[in-house]
Amino acid sequence: MTSGEPVSVGPVPVGPVSAGPVSAGPVPEWLRKLAAAAETMEISPRLLPPATGGRASAVLVLFADGPGGPDLLLIQRSDGLRLHAGQPAFPGGAIDAGDCGPVGAALREAVEEVGLDPSGVDVVGTLPEAYIPRTGFRVVPVLAWWRRPSAVAPVDAGEVAAVERVSVAELVDPAARLMVRVPDGRISPAFRVRGMLIWGFTAALVDRLLALAGWEKPWDATAVMDL
Repeated sequence: MTSGEPVSVGPVPVGPVSAGPVSAGPVPEWLRKLAAAAETMEISPRLLPPATGGRASAVLVLFADGPGGPDLLLIQRSDGLRLHAGQPAFPGGAIDAGDCGPVGAALREAVEEVGLDPSGVDVVGTLPEAYIPRTGFRVVPVLAWWRRPSAVAPVDAGEVAAVERVSVAELVDPAARLMVRVPDGRISPAFRVRGMLIWGFTAALVDRLLALAGWEKPWDATAVMDL
């Protein structure tokens, strides 16, 4: 994804990281500014949806106020899945007829995957649709604020192996940043945190949001790892 004008939201507090529930409050101004900037963000040509085809889906990009500052809810998919096996990702999946669109699908999938209590979530907006050629999914990211965090854990171990709340401070650490080269030769951003390698669509979206928020720190983009 291409870069754009950053939105200044102030420094990210750095401190101990906890995956447990933390009391929060109304949607912070920095997230509203980020949502406004991300609403019209440019999509990399390779992630642009085709005119027709593809399966409609949604993911939940859920920010919360953790002990180490803002954090994101991520899952690691189980190794036995047919698609995206073992990959870190945002909660989400295909949009069903009863979902009433991407927001309903993203929240439902988060409930089914990690036991999220949706009553504690405030949806801030949706981001431009992207396309994952390898799986044929058309993905709408749903940006949200975890106003009242609840305990989360894998609901079905056959689908989700682990659940993590990863702080922005961890993600912007230059030591966690690298590029990966996929088998077809493409090179894209990645993150190595909590023993996970975040890459592909999830890493591309995280990379874009960090840049838009003005959180990104200089890092060595020449460090390339072959998948």
